[in-house]
Amino acid sequence: MPFRAIRADKTEAGQDVRFVEMDESELMDGDVTVRVTHSTVNYKDGLALSGKSAIIRRFPMVLGIDLAGFVEASARPDFNLGDEVIVTGYGLSETHFGGYAGKARVKGDWLVRLPVGLSRSEAMAVGTAGFTAMLSVLALERRGLTPAAGPVLVTGAAGGVGSTAISLLAAKGWAVIASTGRASEADYLKELGAAEIIERASLSAPARPLAKERWAAAVDTVGSTTLANALSQTRYGGAVAACGNAGGMDLPASVAPFILRGVSLIGVDSVQCPMPLRLEAWRRLAADLDRPKLAAMTQTIPFDETFEAGRRILKGETRGRLVIEIG
Repeated sequence: MPFRAIRADKTEAGQDVRFVEMDESELMDGDVTVRVTHSTVNYKDGLALSGKSAIIRRFPMVLGIDLAGFVEASARPDFNLGDEVIVTGYGLSETHFGGYAGKARVKGDWLVRLPVGLSRSEAMAVGTAGFTAMLSVLALERRGLTPAAGPVLVTGAAGGVGSTAISLLAAKGWAVIASTGRASEADYLKELGAAEIIERASLSAPARPLAKERWAAAVDTVGSTTLANALSQTRYGGAVAACGNAGGMDLPASVAPFILRGVSLIGVDSVQCPMPLRLEAWRRLAADLDRPKLAAMTQTIPFDETFEAGRRILKGETRGRLVIEIG
């Protein structure tokens, strides 16, 4: 039976991204077929939906880097008909058909069983953004950092990663300093648990090699000069988890924070994250996330509004998380 999908096709003029009707025979190889019920709109999705991004590495490509649904067919003994599952990363929407479709066929090795206590909709309210935020928190914890060390900075605070990171860190007792370019979101960020709001512009100027020590840790979603400033103001022995590049891929920084203050820069990858760490992150998300806060940062939209949501997220006009009802 045909199903709707958002597919990118290569044309002489570039990329043609639109809704299409597809058949199950057109799906890519895999040993588990999932009936997709929910997906998300992340910044990366916005780029792909624009038809102007280079993140798609093969064509045609069904977009959507996240999906949640239930198993419709399985060639594996560990996944059975009706099992509720989620998939994030692993090249969805880049090299393998993603979640913006009624069905997806994937490798069973990519599947995570829906954690107890989370609905499929809530899992997509978490999605890659929330999963990345949890990986960042775990990275700081593995460095031995605790709230007793001092405050934690979160950049890009009103976005999906930032919003989830604030909620997770505040719940663990951290004093969260939220950096945002949207002063109108101050009340929203404080409701999530932010103790202090600072202007994005304060981290946008060229960074000094070392600046006054302000925070013990940071979760950075921006990169470029913002990350450089975050590093230069991190306290002795602190750490910065870098998980995004919304402000650029460059890093105009000095070695001074590393060799004079013992600061650590930790890279966070959500795409090829090993399964043991992936499962730990989802377990912690199910246990630690404040459900009312998750609901407060989430907007659910119908499949038809995906393109408009993609445009809004690229313009910085969204807050928190966007969940798409596919089914």
